[in-house]
This record gives sequence, C-alpha cells and structure tokens, in this order.
Amino acid sequence: MIVGVLGGGQLARMMALAGHPLGVRLRVLDPATDACAAVAAEHIRAAWDDEAGLARLAEGAVAVTCEFENVPAASARGLAARVPVRPGPAALAVGRDRLEERRLFEALGIPVAPYARVDEAGDLAAAVAQVGLPAFLKRRELGYDGKGQRLVTRPEEAEPAWEALGRAPAILEARVAFSREVSAVAVRGLDGRILHYPLSENVHGGGILRTARSRPGDPRADEARDYAERILRALDYVGVLALELFEVDGRLLANEFAPRVHNSGHWTIEGAETSQFENHLRAVLGLPLGSTAPVGHAAMVNFIGRMPDPAAVLALPGVHLHDYGKAPRPGRKVGHATVRADDERTLEAVLARLQALAAA
Repeated sequence: MIVGVLGGGQLARMMALAGHPLGVRLRVLDPATDACAAVAAEHIRAAWDDEAGLARLAEGAVAVTCEFENVPAASARGLAARVPVRPGPAALAVGRDRLEERRLFEALGIPVAPYARVDEAGDLAAAVAQVGLPAFLKRRELGYDGKGQRLVTRPEEAEPAWEALGRAPAILEARVAFSREVSAVAVRGLDGRILHYPLSENVHGGGILRTARSRPGDPRADEARDYAERILRALDYVGVLALELFEVDGRLLANEFAPRVHNSGHWTIEGAETSQFENHLRAVLGLPLGSTAPVGHAAMVNFIGRMPDPAAVLALPGVHLHDYGKAPRPGRKVGHATVRADDERTLEAVLARLQALAAA
C-alpha cells in the first residue's frame, strides 16, 4: 500500500518508519533538496503546486495525507479529485488560517482568548482598543514554531509589528497569563471511532516546543478531549489531530490545532501502545485503530539547532534517540529523544539529565 504525503520533513520520516512494519510505503512531495524523509520514502522534489509532481504523488496511492498544512488549498483540492485526501481539504484550510480556526472554535463553544481581525493598517487601532495590550499580532497563515507573530506591548508598536509581518492579513490576540500549556492528541478513524492519548504538558522556549510530558489521569483531560472531539466531528476528520490549549485560572482556552501528527505526540513512539504515526496511517487507510494506552511514564525533549553527543544521550537509562539527519541550524528541530520509566520519580530524574544535554 502506498500513502502520499504533502511534506517530507521529520514528521513524514517518522510516519514512513511506522509504516514499514505494516507494509505501507510512503511517497512524499517536498520542494527541498534535503527533505529528511527521503531516507525512508520516495521523494518527489517539486513545488507544492507542480501538476506533474502532484499527479505522481497520487499515482497508485490509497490515500494522501499531510505533514505540513501550509500547502496551497488548490493543490489539496486537486489531489482530492484524484485520490482520498485525509484529513480533507476543508480541515487543512481551517488549520492553516488562524482567523478561520478561531471562528470554528467559537462556533463549537470552545473558549479562546480575545482577538480581532486585522486586514489593513486602519484596523490596528480598533483591534488594540478591542483586545487590549499586551497582545500578539499573528499572521493568519504561514505561522508555526513562533514564526509569523510579534508581541505588541504599546499602541505605537502595532504598525511596525504589522510591517514586520509583511502587512499580511493577521489577527491581534490577547496575551493570556496561563499556568501551563497542554495538547490533546487524538485520532479519528474512517469509521468515526475516536481514541485519545494522555494529555501532553508542554514547555516552549523562543516559540519552539522544548519538552512534552505525557500526563495520564490529568485533571483537565476530559475537558480537552471534549473540545478535540467537537473539532474532529465538525470537520468529519480522519487521522491524528493535536489541539493546543492554555490553562488559565483552572479552565482551558484553545490556542490552535494542527491537522496532522504533532511534535507534542512524539513521546508516543516509545510511550504508548501505538504511536501517533502508526495510528495516523491506520486511520487514513481505513484500518482499525491501535490502543493509545500509555506504556509507563514518558516525556520527550527536542534538540534545537544541533544534536548532542549521541553516546551521552544513549548512556541515559530508558532514553531513545531520534536523529532526523538534518543539517544543524539555529532554531531548527534536528532531533529528539524520548525517556520512558516505570515510575514518575525515575522519569523526572533522567529527564533533567536529558534536558541538560539538550541545553549544553
């Protein structure tokens, strides 16, 4: 069986590795010459809107999915005329547009931080008055890992921030005083069945995820799962979805959702019965979903900019290394490691050592 993937980065690479034992082969489309999924999948080097490349991606494929939602909407729609695209083009369109995303949240009764639409310079003053400051000015599209946004603390900073974002359509969203960040990673099968992984508790630095901890039995799990299920059903979604949330004064506010496998779910490779990558493939192929039950206690640490000494990482008990084979570059996710332990005390002790290696 062949699955086509829009994008050839580390998410596609890990999806390909999960697919091999199932007899599933991936074919990825990515314009990059150094797409790191190419070691495990057929790589079509072509632009996102290249007709020949898209035709090759669909050729003989059972389904097409994505690891990168910021592809042209026309490309997703064109593929859907040839082969099932899962999740569908409508879900990808909402997931790439911060305004449409928040409108969906509100329509589904999912709380969000105050925000206002900004289409032109004349909208800035009204947006500041409506939302208040401090706030983040965020591009509606092409924003991830802290990119495409600027913090605005004073009214006079709003227009320079918008200029820095290329005067692109944006939203101004209030900065919330959250106590923690969590994500709900869930999967919906072709038959409508929904399974949830334990919540991930996430720590970011510089807008980039640094650490994600599995939190089985988290007190906010039911609330987060309810919100994720509302989105999955409203979009008739198939595959893995991650909903990122802020905990504020004992309740959850939605930040954004990713219509794909997600960095905060990487710990599931070693820390769950079935990884998010395998379950995503099962879902898009119409296969039965696997158990999302946790295996012990688990956490994930990202390696940003460069890889640490692999021998030092592998010397830690219960640690599993994932090197994406990417060239080092400041701010770039080049790998991660999962730590798994039978008890939380052991996990925290090893995690601290792993975080020290990542920061060195």
